[in-house]
Amino acid sequence: MPVLSTVPFLKPTHLQGPRNSPSRQRRHTLPASEFRCLSPEDAVSVFEIEREAFISVSGDCPLHLDEIRHFLTLCPELSLGWFEEGRLVAFIIGSLWDQDRLSQAALTLHEPRGTAVHIHVLAVHRTFRQQGKGSILMWRYLQYLRCLPCARRAVLMCEHFLVPFYEKCGFKALGPCQVTVGALAFTEMQHEVQGHAFMRRNSGC
Repeated sequence: MPVLSTVPFLKPTHLQGPRNSPSRQRRHTLPASEFRCLSPEDAVSVFEIEREAFISVSGDCPLHLDEIRHFLTLCPELSLGWFEEGRLVAFIIGSLWDQDRLSQAALTLHEPRGTAVHIHVLAVHRTFRQQGKGSILMWRYLQYLRCLPCARRAVLMCEHFLVPFYEKCGFKALGPCQVTVGALAFTEMQHEVQGHAFMRRNSGC
C-alpha cells in the first residue's frame, strides 16, 4: 500500500524559534500527518465520514458502504486518505473512466483501460472542516495522479454551490452533467493532468 508522506506539515526553519524553546519542544507533540492510499479495511471509517458530511446536505451519499469496498478493492491506488495520529480525517475515492463525459454507469464502474480518473467523493471529518484540508488533500491527490501513467485528466460532478471550490482547485466546468440522482442536478468539471512527462521523469514517480 503506497505511503505518500509521513512527514508532518512543519513551519519553515526560521519560524520555528530556538532549538530549546518551548515552541520547538511542543512541536514534537503535534499530530503526525500521513497520506496513503486506502484499503477495504478503511471502508467503515470512510463511510462514517461520508455519511455525516452528505446526508444532512444532499440526503444521500455519493457512495454506499458496499460501493466503497468495491472501489477500494478494485482500484485502491486511486484513493487517498489523510490520517492524523492514525485517525482518518479526510479522503478521496476515484476510479478510471473511459468516456469523454460521465454517464450514469460511471457511478459504479471502474474501467481499467480508462484515462480519466473519476473522483467519486471528497469528504472531511466534521472536526477538521473549515481548516483548508479539503483543498490541501485535493492538491496532493492531483500531484499524485501525475505520477500515474494511466491518468490524463481528473473528472468529477458536483452540486452547483461547490463549483467555486473546485475552480479554486484548478478544475474547469464542462457544463451540466448527464448524471442525476433523484432531484439533484450536477455540474461536470475537469482538471487536466496530462503533459507532465518531464515531471514524472524527474519526480521519482
